[in-house]
Amino acid sequence: MAVSLGGNSGGPMSEINVTPLVDVMLVLLIIFMITAPLMSHSITIDLPIANPKTKDAELPVAPLDLAVKQDGSLYFNDHLVTEAELRAQFAVNAQKSPQPELQIRADKNTEFKIVKKIIGDAKDSGMVHVGFMTTDAPKG
Repeated sequence: MAVSLGGNSGGPMSEINVTPLVDVMLVLLIIFMITAPLMSHSITIDLPIANPKTKDAELPVAPLDLAVKQDGSLYFNDHLVTEAELRAQFAVNAQKSPQPELQIRADKNTEFKIVKKIIGDAKDSGMVHVGFMTTDAPKG
């Protein structure tokens, strides 16, 4: 509470009333004292193991390599194939258990509609694992 000690007339006081500031700071201090211990407690959960070592672990399956050139020519495992042959290969490999991954390497100038058609054919054949191969960005 600010009190005038006499002197001049009852003009405006230039002193800052810090009582509300101290009240707010004490409330914040109490809040932080209560919540700080709660933040140090962690919740423990059991996460699944990424690669479990089991007795009947299956051997890794070699991925299927599909190269698509700019002109639309298709190379399945480094052999030139037509679209019909490629769909037949997709149907055969989709029946395997475990199913191999199809890795598509498309030229950067290849039209996307060609790649989209290949992905659609693979999906229609039952292929589930489809990936894209790229090169690293130049360093420097």
